[in-house]
Amino acid sequence: MKILIDNGHGSDTKGKCSPDGKHREYQWARKFAERLVQHLRDLGYDAQRIVPEETDISIRERCQRVNAICAEVGSKNVLMVSIHNNAAGSDGNWHNARGWSVHVSLNASDRSKKLACRLVEAVEARGIKVRKYSPSEPFWAQNLGMCRDTNCPAVLTENLFQDSKEDVALLYDEACVNALIDAHATGIIQYINSL
Repeated sequence: MKILIDNGHGSDTKGKCSPDGKHREYQWARKFAERLVQHLRDLGYDAQRIVPEETDISIRERCQRVNAICAEVGSKNVLMVSIHNNAAGSDGNWHNARGWSVHVSLNASDRSKKLACRLVEAVEARGIKVRKYSPSEPFWAQNLGMCRDTNCPAVLTENLFQDSKEDVALLYDEACVNALIDAHATGIIQYINSL
């Protein structure tokens, strides 16, 4: 299985930061993606980032990169996880929303939903607050290009809120970051093992 990790946004993406400007989503997502890929490789899995650039790469180009790999090795042999931070507002203020969530496209396959559920289980097992759509549907379905326009099982994770002071502190707490990396890897591996 080829595991593709997408790190959201870029240095030139406007907004996408904490209200005080100290946290930048693109920087955090890239470091997290690098560490997750290395962790998966250390465990013997074939993982790679699809956006090594610092600047933003369009969703269209990101999807083309994923789909080129799907065409090369077969869509059933690929999965994609896009790494992000959430935000409760775009007004430049701090908010109270907190937690981790996983999202699928409105046209999500059963495999995408299964991957999302394995990730939820792994994050919950590490004591991290998970925001669920409902008790029976732990993932959120949205019109997300990275999940909608890729030819393989695909999910997007929102790793805490960049406009919550409490969550931003956790984003720089090494124990929390390690738990999130381990949870992503565990969820991905449990999904692969369930096929």
